[in-house]
Formats: sequence, structure tokens, C-alpha cells
Amino acid sequence: MKLGVVAIGRPGRGPEAVLAEDYARRATLAGRALGLGPLDLVDLEPKKPGKAPEAELILAAAEGAHLIACDERGRTYSSRAFAEHLARLRDQGERRVVFAIGGADGLDDSVRAAAASTLAFGPQTWPHALARAMLTEQLYRAVTILAGSPYHRD
Repeated sequence: MKLGVVAIGRPGRGPEAVLAEDYARRATLAGRALGLGPLDLVDLEPKKPGKAPEAELILAAAEGAHLIACDERGRTYSSRAFAEHLARLRDQGERRVVFAIGGADGLDDSVRAAAASTLAFGPQTWPHALARAMLTEQLYRAVTILAGSPYHRD
């Protein structure tokens, strides 16, 4: 099952971007044997401002995929439960799962409505580059949990 993180904006070359790329690379390498990956990072730059143009890009990038909207009002998971959720999606035959991170104003209602589920990292609002890094780390952690690696400790 392919994994993708679709985010509005460019993360630049800061430490958050480097961290996200590193975790995406690790998840891709570790996930192959489990049928998870590659983990692609897709950055979208709308030509017009606002949530509606952002939503168009997100929905186009996620077309045909199981869409999970990252939203502060979304569902929270423990790391182990998140890994189990991904394994269930894979085992149910999902071919591609895409996580959507909106722009500065969050996700448009149309993205949340199109999403099969939501994901939150708690009730706080996080900078987009940091949310992207946190999400890729959790995806890597999920892969290592499913592989039985000692990376995660309960």
C-alpha cells in the first residue's frame, strides 16, 4: 500500500523539512517488506489564495486514494493503534493512503467531507512544516511497530 503526505506550501530547507524527508526515506525502506510504501511527500502550491483552491489541489492529488484529513478536531490514536489502523487498511486492500495537511487556515470543509477519516495530533495547532515532520515520524514508527522493531517502546 502506497503512502502519501500531501501538504499545502513548501517546507523550505529548514530542519523540519530535512527531518520529514529522513523519516519518509526510513519508512519507505522499512515498509517494503510489509507491503507499506513508498512514502511520498507531495507539496502543493495553489495559484490563488484561500481554502477552496487548496482543496482542489489536495483532492486532485488524493484522487482514488483513501484520504485521511489531518485536522485538530480529528481522531487521536496511540502510536500502536495508528500502526494497527494502517495495517487494517492495507489488509482490506487499500492500494494508496494519502494524509492531507492544509494551509495556514486549515482544511476546506470539502476535504474533510471527502476524507474517509481524520487524524489529530491533539487539540493544539501545529506549524505545517512541523506537522509534516511529526506525521512522517509516526508513519515510520507505525512501520517499525508492524515490523516488530525495538524503535517503539510502550
